Amino acid sequence: MFSKSKINEPGPKVADNAKGADTAKSAPVKPGAPVAKPPASVLSADLLITGNIKTTGDINVEGQVEGDIRAHLLTVGEGATVKGEVMADDVVVNGRVVGRVRGLKVRLTSTARVEGDIIHKTIAIESGAHFEGSVQRQDDPLSTGAKKMPTTAAAGDTPKS
Repeated sequence: MFSKSKINEPGPKVADNAKGADTAKSAPVKPGAPVAKPPASVLSADLLITGNIKTTGDINVEGQVEGDIRAHLLTVGEGATVKGEVMADDVVVNGRVVGRVRGLKVRLTSTARVEGDIIHKTIAIESGAHFEGSVQRQDDPLSTGAKKMPTTAAAGDTPKS
C-alpha cells in the first residue's frame, strides 16, 4: 500500500530512461483534460507583414500588417496598425485597424482607432476610443456566408421568398 518510491518524494522527479519512455508512450490522453496552450505569436514593432495570416492560436500584433488576420485571440498593440479584415473569437484593439472587425467578443480600449465596420456578439468600447463605421450584433459573427434568416418568425410576420 505504501512504498518509499522516489516518485512520491518532493523535489525534482527523476525517472530512468526506460520507464519514462514507456510511460510517455503508453499514457493515454484523457478527453477533456486540460492541454497546455502554446504562447501567443508576437509580431514585433519593427515587423511589416504584407499578406494574410491564419492561425488557430493567439496573435499579438505590435507592428504593421497589410492583409487579413484570422486567429483565436487577436490583440492589436498600441503602436500597431492592421489594414485588412480581422476575425477572431476575441479581438482586443489597442492600436489602429483599418478594415472590418469580426469577433465573438470585441473590445476597443481607450487608445483604439478603428475605421471600419464591427460585427460582434458582445462588444465593449472604452471612453476615448476612436471608431468610425457601423456596429452590428450577430449570434455568429465569424460566419462569412450571407446573412441568415431568423429561424422563427414573430406573430404576424410572413416569410419572404
